[in-house]
Amino acid sequence: MAFIDIVEENRAEGLLAGVYDAARKRAGRVFNILKIQSQNAAALQAMLDLYTATMRGESPLTRSQREMLAVVVSRANNCHY
Repeated sequence: MAFIDIVEENRAEGLLAGVYDAARKRAGRVFNILKIQSQNAAALQAMLDLYTATMRGESPLTRSQREMLAVVVSRANNCHY
């Protein structure tokens, strides 16, 4: 079984602490999908920037349509999160 060493919220510093704080403000908690990327805070921030641009940026698709596409792709890839 794979093991990914994560930085827990109480040990986060600098950029990672900021990312975790923003996650708590946005969602009320820091989800594990973010924590598993905690070893590289810059890459985590870049992923969040891409996600935000894709899901909330200007687009001919509605937010609901984008969410629906994300669910369909996750299902096709057997992602259960």
